[in-house]
Amino acid sequence: MIEDKNQQRTELSNLGEFGLIEHLTKNFKINQKSTVKGIGDDAAVLNFEDKRVIVTTDLLVEGVHFDLSYMPLKHLGYKAVMVNLSDVYAMNGQATQITVSIAVSNRFPLEALEELYAGIETAAKIYDIDVVGGDTTSSTTGLLISVTALGTVSENDVVYREGAKPNDLLVVSGDLGGAYMGLQVLEREKEVYKVNPKNQPDLSMYTYIIERQLKPEARKDIVKLLQDLGVKPTSMIDISDGLSSEILHLCKHSDVGCDLYENKIPLDPQVISACEEFNIDSTTVALNGGEDYELLMTISQEDYPKIKGNPNLSVIGYVTEKSAGKHLVTRADTKIELKAQGWKNFED
Repeated sequence: MIEDKNQQRTELSNLGEFGLIEHLTKNFKINQKSTVKGIGDDAAVLNFEDKRVIVTTDLLVEGVHFDLSYMPLKHLGYKAVMVNLSDVYAMNGQATQITVSIAVSNRFPLEALEELYAGIETAAKIYDIDVVGGDTTSSTTGLLISVTALGTVSENDVVYREGAKPNDLLVVSGDLGGAYMGLQVLEREKEVYKVNPKNQPDLSMYTYIIERQLKPEARKDIVKLLQDLGVKPTSMIDISDGLSSEILHLCKHSDVGCDLYENKIPLDPQVISACEEFNIDSTTVALNGGEDYELLMTISQEDYPKIKGNPNLSVIGYVTEKSAGKHLVTRADTKIELKAQGWKNFED
């Protein structure tokens, strides 16, 4: 899937490490006032003045976190940035800079890495962040990509996982389960392709959920929306591992319980129809699917009028005393203990 005999192929050994970094990063421009020195010296120099600094990092490994048979390299570069920016926004902050490090085997030509960095560059432009450093090295096991993101937040605005209080509302941005169902479609079509490489799948009816898997968007807009509405969440986390797992994290760190209402979980119609097609329960997908990169938060009941009716936010439950436990309230109005099953438990 990586090589195309009709395309130019430049071996990485032709450039050397420093030449490769210089080539891949030559288009990155500096836009943030806090970036004093970016790429080109021993280290970046940043000046955040009186702000709190947010730092987060993620490592993506070929064969574990992504499959290049259906993940275009440009999309991978974009997604690697989103994964990290999402963590910054989960702190109620603004992302400002990233560093990008890759380990790559000799099966990748320069042109493939140019695609990867084109995705990184696109993400940097859209989300107004500077790429200020990184590293490249060789790999014997395929492609590894590590992104570190930095951001800022004022001392009064930072939101942690702890802070939720009984009677707070449980609120989520966007809709859930799309990334997991997009993955199911891509995995199925990969198996079909193996049997019949000439078969071109029609994925038009799955565009939304496939995009949720291949090109997720970090919710920078939600941080601004909350500020515009005058709402500071009492706790917040991004949804990378599934709704149930993230709710349990908030409950653990805040020392509280919760009631999550099944009929309030926001699902896109395409997720519902795909779940029916694959014979998978849509609630299970929303609870355990992961990779949605939406923001899960708790807010004070006093702030409810400010968010009421907003199409970007859904109230899905409320915080209880720790002694009341952590429950899913089903459509049949029965309470089930909330557990973090993780995506592997979908398989029989």
